[in-house]
Amino acid sequence: MRGAVHRDGDYHRAVHVWIYSESTQELLLQKRADCKDSWPGLWDISSAGHISAGDSSLITAQRELHEELGLSLPKDAFELIFVYLQKCVTNNGKFINNEYDDVYLVTTLDPIPREAFTLQDTEVSDVKYISYEEYRSRLAKEDPEYVLYEVNGHYGLLFDIIAKRYKENHEARCLALEKQLRRYAPVSLTAELTGLTDADKEALGLIIKAAMIMDEIFYLQAWYSNPVLREWLKDHADVSHLDKLKWMYYLINKSPWSCLDENEAFLTTADSAIKLLPEAAKPITGWKGLEYRVAFPMLKPPGANFYPPDMDKMEFELWKSSLNADQQQDAMSFFTVIKRHSQVNWDSSLNNHVIDGTNKSAGSHHDLYSIPYSQEYHSFLERASELLHKAGDLVSSPSLQRLLHSKADAFLSNDYYNSDIAWMELDSKLDITIGPYETYEDALFSYKATFEAFIGLRDEKATAQLKLFGDNLQVLEQNLPMDNAYKSKDIIAAPIRVVQLLYNAGDVKGPQTIAFNLPNDERIVKDRGTAMVILKNVSEAKFKKILQPIADACITKEQHELVDFESFFTHTICHECCHGIGPHTIILPDGRKSTVRLELQELHSALEEAKADIVGLWALNFLIKKNLMPDSLNKSMYVSFLAGCFRSVRFGLEEAHGKGQALQFNWLLEKEAFILNPDETFSVNFDKVEEAVESLSRTILTIQAKGDKEGASLLLKKYCTMTQPLKVALQKLESINVPVDIVPSFPAAKMLVE
Repeated sequence: MRGAVHRDGDYHRAVHVWIYSESTQELLLQKRADCKDSWPGLWDISSAGHISAGDSSLITAQRELHEELGLSLPKDAFELIFVYLQKCVTNNGKFINNEYDDVYLVTTLDPIPREAFTLQDTEVSDVKYISYEEYRSRLAKEDPEYVLYEVNGHYGLLFDIIAKRYKENHEARCLALEKQLRRYAPVSLTAELTGLTDADKEALGLIIKAAMIMDEIFYLQAWYSNPVLREWLKDHADVSHLDKLKWMYYLINKSPWSCLDENEAFLTTADSAIKLLPEAAKPITGWKGLEYRVAFPMLKPPGANFYPPDMDKMEFELWKSSLNADQQQDAMSFFTVIKRHSQVNWDSSLNNHVIDGTNKSAGSHHDLYSIPYSQEYHSFLERASELLHKAGDLVSSPSLQRLLHSKADAFLSNDYYNSDIAWMELDSKLDITIGPYETYEDALFSYKATFEAFIGLRDEKATAQLKLFGDNLQVLEQNLPMDNAYKSKDIIAAPIRVVQLLYNAGDVKGPQTIAFNLPNDERIVKDRGTAMVILKNVSEAKFKKILQPIADACITKEQHELVDFESFFTHTICHECCHGIGPHTIILPDGRKSTVRLELQELHSALEEAKADIVGLWALNFLIKKNLMPDSLNKSMYVSFLAGCFRSVRFGLEEAHGKGQALQFNWLLEKEAFILNPDETFSVNFDKVEEAVESLSRTILTIQAKGDKEGASLLLKKYCTMTQPLKVALQKLESINVPVDIVPSFPAAKMLVE
């Protein structure tokens, strides 16, 4: 098969695995066996091989390293650094190579002793280490003893990555991290605990402990080696000023990727944990064994840790198409993880020190399979469940009792329906949101939910004032600017709860949410609607620390006074309400029943956030015209929204809210509803803004109603860009050090668990 591929020049996939020694700055090379049909006797990559049909890239990399060099390494040793198309012809035209290579880097602390290798004599005749700089020089000079790679072209990335990683100035890194940290304004958030009984306070402490477990799960959901990295950074935070800065910024992002920088990595594998694996190679007297850096990719994996790291969308769709209807629902469920039989088998064989290269389980025709959260995260969820049951036995509120006990049960059953209903019906001073909810982290399909927790105290007075919004959802639905055929006739009034946040955990990385609308289960949304939680003290902190300074810098002086907290907070409420109206369950042109989320997949989150924002403006205008909201909001809501655009776009265009905000800003600018003035301030054109808001609302709602992924893609591609006017505003804000967001601390919560 391999011979035919190279004879005919077929395009195919392969892996390249490079082993790099940190202490000596050397790459390991293998000498190709003299019997090889290509480049016999030449020095080459540490290990390489074709990816066979049905095999995965990562398993192939692990297997080739084991077969050729006798090294048995777990998946967390392999860092995918780039993909390379190798095209060449050798052997007088008899060997044609058209090969897509997944290039992996394995980083060890020191060189592996020659005696520790077990060489496959049909593939490898020898190994040696060579300085990566000398090796690059030899390749550039086309040394005839080495298999050549275009080191001045794409393959030069290997050497560039190593050079940047190990030659970067520590002082420069400190300055960069300090600058990144300054974008977050520290705030202390608390809530008044008076009025709670001693039993309620005890229960609150238990709930906060359960919330802390959501943190543990989320770290694992973000990336499989993330928990190890976290512990390493924490343990080494006092080693140097740089290490302290790494830890501080990591805590904000909860991963090595910076939320405010398009998920660009601010750490590298060189910063990561060190693992000792004595059994990875042949034991040698006096050598303690192979030590390697736990790897993570420079580019944030779009599937996080919900899917195998080397799985793409096509593989998932092919597998899904082979399943029956129930199995397909499991594959797309909020609450399942997708795994490989082959990876599980390989990991198990490594643990048992008996390598098993099979790629499927007995009786399975496909490598992928789904596993419920209750099984994948059982050790965490069992502890959280026990804590919630104990808390449920202590609290006095019947509705909170139902929520805590049903959520505790859901953690172990993987059925969250009843607990989501209990959450919607919650009527308690203690306001608890805990479990798997949002799907932003799944950038492949937006299927998988991350664990999170928001623990707060209900603001009863503010909650009572907001009943108006929930009571008018059906009226808003019937008047939405879209075809009547798409409108629902049974919108349920949405409960709105205003909460003073006491503690949050889990998927609360980077920019802090000020409100949320749940649940996301389309069955409940259709039958019961949604409920909204508004975090008032978070909103107040953001307005004071961020929005007001943005307005001072970017809004024309004549409209300064129109930026106020009431407008900002009211639009936040309306935004969350508008998640509950518009298309959710839809009928496709071919008559099939589906949901917007399933049809738009990875585009859903950004478009849904844009919809809630822009339809929220439309809805406020509608309510003002119906004399249900004060006329004083008529202008201030638009100007406050304009200032808010710059706040959200600073989250980055890889983040759903930032992407959605860029779409709205650029649309409204194009329609001349927003104006860039000669003095580089911005203003609202009140003559055109209403029509522009309605036209964008209609466009987004219609795309959602049709499940039109192509239309969504075209809209986002055109408008989700960092245009020059946006750059003008963002550069101004950066020059005067306006924070991008807040980083909260929770002193009252800390006291409750001590």
